[in-house]
Amino acid sequence: MLKKLIILGGNPETAILVNTAISMGIYTIVIDMSPDSPAKKIANKSYDLNVFEVDKVVQIAKENNVDGVLVGVADILVKPYKDICDKLNLPCYATEEAVEAFCSKDGFKKYCLEHNIQDIPGIYIDGSTDIDKPHNLGYPVMIKPVDNGGGVGMKICRDERDYKESVKTALRYSKKGVVLVERYMNCDDMAAYYTFRNGVPYISAISDRVTTKKQGDASPVCIGAIFPSKYSDLFVQNVHPKLCKLFETLKIQNGILNIQFFVENNIIYAYDPGFRLQGEAPNIPIEHINGFDHREMLINFALTGVFGKEDFAQRNDYMFRGKMSCTIWVLLKGGKIDSIQGLDKIKDDENVVFVLDRFKEGDTVEKDWLGTERQVFARIYVVAETIQGVNAKITEFKDLLNIFDQNGESMILEWLKPFNENDYN
Repeated sequence: MLKKLIILGGNPETAILVNTAISMGIYTIVIDMSPDSPAKKIANKSYDLNVFEVDKVVQIAKENNVDGVLVGVADILVKPYKDICDKLNLPCYATEEAVEAFCSKDGFKKYCLEHNIQDIPGIYIDGSTDIDKPHNLGYPVMIKPVDNGGGVGMKICRDERDYKESVKTALRYSKKGVVLVERYMNCDDMAAYYTFRNGVPYISAISDRVTTKKQGDASPVCIGAIFPSKYSDLFVQNVHPKLCKLFETLKIQNGILNIQFFVENNIIYAYDPGFRLQGEAPNIPIEHINGFDHREMLINFALTGVFGKEDFAQRNDYMFRGKMSCTIWVLLKGGKIDSIQGLDKIKDDENVVFVLDRFKEGDTVEKDWLGTERQVFARIYVVAETIQGVNAKITEFKDLLNIFDQNGESMILEWLKPFNENDYN
């Protein structure tokens, strides 16, 4: 009899997780509010339900005699995932302390302070407090809900004119009704991706991220990443030891965690954790180079309580065995897609290990999606022997891929530029 797995959430990135489970011979049940969720289209069964209705999800699990529950690619669903697993007595990688630390920006700042981890200077505002900008923060500032992600509700404010309205907007996107106002960081961006196995934290990838600045004061959205980071040594020496003490406090035994950082004058500022599979999917080049798949590991853990194989530590190498990997994000302007040209050639390229494309001809990119990850057309995952090989593919694919609207205008917002080779040799 097939094992049955409930997967929480239904976005395009979670659909990849569902596909993986199906390929492993597992019966998949997707629960998500939207009837049109991409993950539901491929699942064996689905329910139109808000995952925060925990007791109803628990009842569905009992009615279907499920063997496991797993959260997909959505920060906000990690807490109900833990609550559901606890009620069903099923394996769950999230501890109560980790949910507090990694599933809201206010919780993360609290734990960073306790463990002497540098974060971005800022303050909290809720609906009952004065929303005037604090005197100790100069413009520009970044405004963001404490418990939402993907750029939703976030905005850069450069003057008093739109500050208060932006705070009010961000408050509407926060379930807690709390907004974080931080110093705006205009500097290098990086991320560290951890695997926890049997209580031991391993760095599995460190990347440098590039964001677009072409959307005014909307949240900067990523347009690319390069692995390993030029800041790998700095991070391992200065930040990793402090994080390991934090992880011990949080009692984390198994799971995966991504944390984003800014780097300014060789000071690393922590700012955005995600205790689940990432939309950016660093697991894809990791699988190609190091030979383990976080999606399979998480699925097996949900069903058995065992995370990864005994040879994991030998396979894990955050320096990618001397290879370079790059993720090219293709962001679209608003409008209706009339034609897509060159994507099949890119998919067939020998250096491309995967392409996640999220739109097809005839789809519309809504204006209110701009400044969020909903405007991402595709992520192209490239692996090469050298930084020169990566840069050659960035340039080649720019010429290959064309996406036009109904007026014959290009819909591609901005293409990733080749990286400075001296930083990565």
